[in-house]
Amino acid sequence: MMLYLDTSALVKLYVDEPMSRELAAAVDEAEAVATSLLAYAESRAAFARARREVRLSAQAYRHIVDAFVEDWSRYIAVEVTDRLVQSAGDLAAHRALRGYDALHLASALSLRERIPSGVTFLAFDRELLVAARREALRIHPLGA
Repeated sequence: MMLYLDTSALVKLYVDEPMSRELAAAVDEAEAVATSLLAYAESRAAFARARREVRLSAQAYRHIVDAFVEDWSRYIAVEVTDRLVQSAGDLAAHRALRGYDALHLASALSLRERIPSGVTFLAFDRELLVAARREALRIHPLGA
């Protein structure tokens, strides 16, 4: 199974939050894990924000960033192309999504077109999950 993680899910792999352990188990069970290329910047921004808000110590922040940077090459990163951005724009308009959420959804839909065995989508954002269901994406039970 190809598991697609949006940034809300990806961050939980590195920052201890509710559902982090269950998410790590789901990732371990997946044949491959994909996300959008933009998730790199979004994740790094989330880690930095947690540090600024003192939810992470300086040491924990450095450890998380080092682990994330090391792991990044293991993820299948969906490229952000003109076609993908246009698709995301349509999704944002039709599904009432924020820009980056629309890009994540467009990325997962793009993967679904190329992966015969299908893609399972995992996010912890209610509006994004509603839109993913409306696009007939398979939703991982953790996000349901």
